Amino acid sequence: MIVDYHMHLRNERGEIAHAVAAVEPFVATARAAGVDEIGFTEHVYYFRQTRSLWTVPYHVERCVYDIETYVDAVAAAKGRGLPVKLGLEVDYVPGREDETRALLEPYPWDYLLGSIHWLDGFGIDDRPRLLDELGVEGGWRTYFDALAGAARSGLFDSLSHPDVIKIFGVRPDRPTVEALHDEFADAIAGLPVAIEVSTAGLYKEVRELYPDPHLLAACRRRGVPATLASDAHFPELVGRDFDRARDLLRSAGYETITVFDQRAAMQVPLG
Repeated sequence: MIVDYHMHLRNERGEIAHAVAAVEPFVATARAAGVDEIGFTEHVYYFRQTRSLWTVPYHVERCVYDIETYVDAVAAAKGRGLPVKLGLEVDYVPGREDETRALLEPYPWDYLLGSIHWLDGFGIDDRPRLLDELGVEGGWRTYFDALAGAARSGLFDSLSHPDVIKIFGVRPDRPTVEALHDEFADAIAGLPVAIEVSTAGLYKEVRELYPDPHLLAACRRRGVPATLASDAHFPELVGRDFDRARDLLRSAGYETITVFDQRAAMQVPLG
């Protein structure tokens, strides 16, 4: 089976469109690309219901949409028999776990992605950068410590673009990088959370898949499951470069992929 479990519901111009009609082009592209099932994961900070979580202007100024409209659109498409799942990409805010859980609890999610884009007002993939505030090694360590905290929180079913801290191509020396990978893999071993293999990094400054082969192999050795993602913001990007993602998974020793339904995870053979 092939799934694409990270995308944002947009129309063909890339504009936010939380409507059933916007789902259909994503499904059509998925079918053409040999993707069996897709999952929509809008950014949590687009919804006014979550405004109380945010302090960073980037988040606050985007809280203008209604989460019910998004949920209803994907649920309606799912109810029509389309091969879609209802998800959300949730920015993890250390110390706000209970509030995050309470805000999300009322909705029928199939899965929740945990992401970290900002920490203490500094951007992981935006400016002002955490890397500049804490230095390269300090920024990397702080990021992976927080991502392990996201896994331990129990809020999330999968961790998206798990080494996005490398997005600018700036990293510590290789022994330090690999030590941080191993420490992170140790921290999440045995937790009910998957790690995402994403092709989105191929089109960022780093020009690499997420995660690094060493990090993925470290997770595999510790029994951490995996899933697949394109992070598509346009329908035509669904399943993009999945041949490379599957090669990476197999090289790390993965033979199955994770699928979700109503927050329950299941392993199926990797197509």
